[in-house]
Amino acid sequence: MNVGFLGLGLMGQPMAVNLARAGIPLVVWNRTPGRCDPVRAAGAEVATSPEEVLRRARVSILMLADESAMDTVLGRGTPRFAGNVAGRVIVHMGTTSPGYSAGLEADVLAAGGGYVESPVSGSRRPAEEGRLVAMLAGRAGTVEEVRPLLRPMCAEAFDCGPVPGALLMKLAVNVFLITTVTGLAEAVHFARGHGLDVHRLREVLESGPMASDVSRTKAAKLVREDFTAQAAIADVLKNNRLIAEAARERGLASPLLDVCHALFGETLALGHGAQDMAAVIHALENRTATLRPDPT
Repeated sequence: MNVGFLGLGLMGQPMAVNLARAGIPLVVWNRTPGRCDPVRAAGAEVATSPEEVLRRARVSILMLADESAMDTVLGRGTPRFAGNVAGRVIVHMGTTSPGYSAGLEADVLAAGGGYVESPVSGSRRPAEEGRLVAMLAGRAGTVEEVRPLLRPMCAEAFDCGPVPGALLMKLAVNVFLITTVTGLAEAVHFARGHGLDVHRLREVLESGPMASDVSRTKAAKLVREDFTAQAAIADVLKNNRLIAEAARERGLASPLLDVCHALFGETLALGHGAQDMAAVIHALENRTATLRPDPT
């Protein structure tokens, strides 16, 4: 039976390509039709509307930008919603608030459908290489039905209990990711400010106990000043906001994240929203510029 995929953005497109290349009968849709071309070339069929995908597929994967886009695509709040989800499984692989996902699950189940949360950890390159890490939440039987579809896209998949456990786990992972990359950007900024060889800094970091795929990838981007997006500033800022909201709901302190939130917001305001998250270094540079006295 067909599998649907809706949302072929920075992450969704390579994920869908990997599904198609694995021989899964895939039907896809994207608001910007040109984004469908690489997936069509990999063997997928392209639908003319979200409803066509939902009606043709037993399982439909959503990798959409935000909650509004998901509601629109599913027809939530309209008479079309029940027909789009009844007898089908909706897999939410994007990042939204945990509360939104819990409410969507309730609506899908009430309409006679199944629902699985499966956000992923990783950026564009792991998506291209099928090395994402998935977190799964939902009813056990529905999760097991979806699990095999993750194999072409994900190196690992971890059970996280009922909804919204997977999204909460994704936000916890992103606390570490966001603060780590921000700290790395500050390290490079500090080294440059002292006239150090940043290439040597990268070598030291890559040889030490703090080295990871993230540090290697982002250090290379910072040293080369290559900010081609793997995870864009605007998207990271959205994730940061979701984490902050979830922390406040439980009365949890998040001081490191709060600093990062400010820095990513400043980076966006400086016009770097479409650049990679490593571009947060621009906010640090801008702050430094305001500290230095005017030479005139």
